Amino acid sequence: MDLVLLQRLLDAYGVSGFEDRIRNEIVKEMNDLVDEIHVDKLGNLICHKKGKGPKIMLAAHMDEIGLIVREIKENGRIMFSILGGIEPITLIGQKVHIETAIKNRPLHGIISFGELHDGKEISDRTPKPDRLFVDTGIGKKELVKKGVRIGNFIVAEQKSYFAGNNEIISGKALDDRIGCYLLIMLARRMKKNPQGIYYVFTVQEEIGLYGAKTSAFEVEPDIAVAVDVTNAGDSESSDANAMGRGPFITIKDSEMISNRALVNHFVNLSKAKKIPLQLEVTDFGTTDAMYISISRSGVPATVIGVVVRNIHSTIGLASLKDVEKCLALLEAFLKKPPVFGKTIKELVNRRK
Repeated sequence: MDLVLLQRLLDAYGVSGFEDRIRNEIVKEMNDLVDEIHVDKLGNLICHKKGKGPKIMLAAHMDEIGLIVREIKENGRIMFSILGGIEPITLIGQKVHIETAIKNRPLHGIISFGELHDGKEISDRTPKPDRLFVDTGIGKKELVKKGVRIGNFIVAEQKSYFAGNNEIISGKALDDRIGCYLLIMLARRMKKNPQGIYYVFTVQEEIGLYGAKTSAFEVEPDIAVAVDVTNAGDSESSDANAMGRGPFITIKDSEMISNRALVNHFVNLSKAKKIPLQLEVTDFGTTDAMYISISRSGVPATVIGVVVRNIHSTIGLASLKDVEKCLALLEAFLKKPPVFGKTIKELVNRRK
């Protein structure tokens, strides 16, 4: 594994709508691994390795959850809007990075709310996001002089590190920089393989899966896999989505049902390669795979990835063993993509 790369991806900034920094980091890695690279009008990074076989699209979203300045009070309180599904309770007391209009001159602050700010007794209720603010300790006039504007992005100031041991990674943006890391590692391993592949790093997944919609329309793949993460379910007695027990494959989420033949192909590969694979059926959330699956006339699609604890908070946990096993499974898939019958269209379950 390239842990230096993984940590660099985790630590890079790139909230929804502001993905330029993380995209630049990925371009540095992908330049020598594919034949063509371009950025579409929405900001997706589309990397094409030419080759034979079905047109395979692997998608991982670059954006992370974050905040955006919506108002600056006279007393210096910076009110914000949330980008993506952040749990508000995880924001309280967090140190944040505030991007300013002055290049390379960010500010830092602490997220607070009225009772905490004043040292008063805090009620049992978790404050709503519109009561939270960033406190830098200075007033509005000075903030404006330092380049703070409505529309600046704000992100948790968290650096990645190893937690309980060297097999557990902790950091912000595990969702979905783990997926970005996996695509880069696959590109390295598949550079000399004859299979043609589109590695697509999408934007604005956290606020509406928008990058997947436009990039899938352009690529028009035969098969697609969203490489993403999912929430852990092992906090109590449940064994569903347990960290450290291998990658997962989504059979059904709140918005889509994965292509059955594609799921079966991954299950069979996992057995053949002796890679543990967790099967996920959930009523919550969805991924880029949803919009990809209904692009144009439809695309056989599914979701493969890694379980993350504390997902959609300012910092999470993941197992590097799960990352390694997910990489091995995806590599096996790319080297042996599914071909059912004479054409790839037979992946689609239709009645004639």
